[in-house]
Amino acid sequence: MVKRLLGVAVLAALIGAVAWQVHTDNDEVRAHTLTALDPAAVRRIDITMKGLPPQHFERHGEGWSGDDQGRPTELAQLAGTPVAEWKAAAGFDMARIGLAPPLAVLTLDGTRIEYGDMAALGRQRYARVGDRIAFIPAQAMPRAPRTKALDTKPM
Repeated sequence: MVKRLLGVAVLAALIGAVAWQVHTDNDEVRAHTLTALDPAAVRRIDITMKGLPPQHFERHGEGWSGDDQGRPTELAQLAGTPVAEWKAAAGFDMARIGLAPPLAVLTLDGTRIEYGDMAALGRQRYARVGDRIAFIPAQAMPRAPRTKALDTKPM
């Protein structure tokens, strides 16, 4: 009986330790992503890119408003962009890193992400979220919207 109780106590302690580790790992991952948002839970997206008209998307059930149905999902995925390093924005000249004005501004459920120029070293880009600058992969930037194909019929 005592051995059985001791075994149950050890098992409960192990389950608790695993749950704590998973929670700690999730916190660690969130600290190294561009936002704490869950991309699958994003409901509203606003995007402005230099030289292009602004776009707005809202989730309605399982679909999104607008013509380009793949675009909102791609934009929402940017919430989970991995961050190599965070720095305080106060230490940067925003114009020198392409954030005054930014190349693109993505707002996901009210969280504003500004995309700037490429960093000098490594294949990284500057992004501002609040009062912090993130170093993110160079390709982690909103793409331009798809355009309709040109007519290829001979004249």
